[in-house]
Amino acid sequence: MDNDFDNALSAPPADASVMPTRRQLLAALSAAGIGTVAFRRAVAQTVRQSGGIDEESIRNAEWVAGIELSEEERKTAAASVQGVLRKCEQMRAVAVGYDTVPAIRFDPEMFDAEVCVRANQCPKCLSPSDPVVPDKPGLSEHLSFRSIRELGTALRSGDVSAVQLTRYCLDGLTQCDPVLKCVVTLTEDLAMRQAEQADRELAAGQDRGPLHGIPWGAKDLIAVADYPTTWGAPQFTKRVIEQTATVAQKLEHAGAVLVAKLSLGALAMGDRWFGGQTRNPWNPEQGSSGSSAGSASAVAAGLVPFALGSETLGSIVSPSRRCGIAALRPTFGRVSRQGCMALSWTMDKIGPLARNIDDCGLVFDAIHGADSGDPTSVERWFQWPMQVDLRQLKIGRVEGVPLATADQKILGILEELGANIIPVSLPDEFPEWAVSLMLDAEAATIFHDLVATKNTDGLNRWPEIFRKMHFMTAVDYLHASRLRSRLMQKMSDVFRLVDLYIGGGDLGICNLTGHPTVVIPAVMAGDGETRQPACGTLTGRLHDEATLLAAARLVESHTGVPGQNVPGINAVKSHESPGN
Repeated sequence: MDNDFDNALSAPPADASVMPTRRQLLAALSAAGIGTVAFRRAVAQTVRQSGGIDEESIRNAEWVAGIELSEEERKTAAASVQGVLRKCEQMRAVAVGYDTVPAIRFDPEMFDAEVCVRANQCPKCLSPSDPVVPDKPGLSEHLSFRSIRELGTALRSGDVSAVQLTRYCLDGLTQCDPVLKCVVTLTEDLAMRQAEQADRELAAGQDRGPLHGIPWGAKDLIAVADYPTTWGAPQFTKRVIEQTATVAQKLEHAGAVLVAKLSLGALAMGDRWFGGQTRNPWNPEQGSSGSSAGSASAVAAGLVPFALGSETLGSIVSPSRRCGIAALRPTFGRVSRQGCMALSWTMDKIGPLARNIDDCGLVFDAIHGADSGDPTSVERWFQWPMQVDLRQLKIGRVEGVPLATADQKILGILEELGANIIPVSLPDEFPEWAVSLMLDAEAATIFHDLVATKNTDGLNRWPEIFRKMHFMTAVDYLHASRLRSRLMQKMSDVFRLVDLYIGGGDLGICNLTGHPTVVIPAVMAGDGETRQPACGTLTGRLHDEATLLAAARLVESHTGVPGQNVPGINAVKSHESPGN
């Protein structure tokens, strides 16, 4: 077994002319698991002052940490630190790109042997559903808040062309962005080419499916060739990644038309980016939340029929709830992340934001599946649209957690429809917000170069997080991972009792375990100009997005919440339908 202490003692002496920085010393001591944070800081400081690592450096640091080592332990520790530093310097000399993944991967199925079998077949509670064929919107009617199926009907009947619809969305984004600040880059040239192609194909009878000719927006951590992918950060405003992300390729194959790269909080934190703060269309005095800030804002304002966002720890669910729209955070691994900014290799997920559940299902149907570019992605069963038999479902009501008004509305609808409601408890013996330090540690690793070069302006709270995570040891990270394993086992037990559950305050838990959640606008809340949809959530089994979406669509049909019309808001000015 390789041993750093033995290797350090036998290794050649370090080049005395190369003095390690205090940051390097702290990282090396942390990697070696030597002492407390206070002890490591003291060692690093004394080493910088004395000009080298020796037994006296270790001795001078002991009083800070409140420990006392023997002479032999000091000698061994000093040699060990020198050896570890040499290894760290060797590793740091090798350039590693932002798109390089570590040789580990998170598997949400690992503690439930039934998941893989169950997720490869249609659940017994579901049956195929014929899509509701909408009345086609007349040209005199507002197109901003039409569903994907309604727009598809208009495209196929010739009442509107893909080029007209695309121009309509581009104009709306241009008009409303000064207030909403939801657009990073308009992809106008690409959009018009894709729209023209969609019109030619539809006219020739070549129909790619329900998304054919439908405009959409991409959170600007999704790479699109020939356009900047900024990650919302001033450090990357000019950077172009010449490989389109898999999700964008899949949507192009489905005939969808990309009209804009939409804002995200810097490096996927919050709603503040280098262009300002993205706003909630229902209340432009309020931020849209994040980090899929522009995706939620643009959809809620009727500027695009749907958008893609990403979630690591709330970045789809939170802005969707703030802006009053529908959304799906899929199971970890259901959607490829190839070509998308990594924040946490073990927690990042890509999903759709739209104004109704059916639209979320249509988009998810186009983007899910395994991809060789993302080693965590898997192929599991999914079909849409589906209808659910509530008599065959067990739906959990989480005990010990107050239900928000929207969640209460969802519960009431399900009870009225005859659902079998079962009290259930989520695991509470694990500090999930402490375990989520794994996210911060992974993010600090990915963006280490920004900290090392002190290039951290405009990154919200990330610089503080990145710096402090250099003092989290590998031992601590792996201990958090073990607690995460226990949490996954407990959640597996929960889903042996129920098929899905309502609410539950589970944002931290389910982003660590990889379970899917759907956001449903359920009630109108607030007064006067601040009145807007309030959203509840349903959370389901791993890879069972079909049941989750089918149940959510059934609830949605009974809420009475309109999926359109953001009234009386200066940020979203009325613009006429094409042809008038």
